[in-house]
Amino acid sequence: MPKIKTHKASAKRFKRRGSGSLKRRNAYATHLLGGRSTKRKRAFRKNSDISSADMNNVRRALNLK
Repeated sequence: MPKIKTHKASAKRFKRRGSGSLKRRNAYATHLLGGRSTKRKRAFRKNSDISSADMNNVRRALNLK
């Protein structure tokens, strides 16, 4: 039986917290920011949790139980 492999693109995008939950970076935060307010750009810097709807797919990609 072959080894189970981690989906490397997912491994670079999602990190596991100490509690076991997963965090991700916010989208729309890299370029074309001139038209956005400072408050909105500052909010992009914070990490977000993965939604419960996506949790099973991400856990499968990262080989987490």
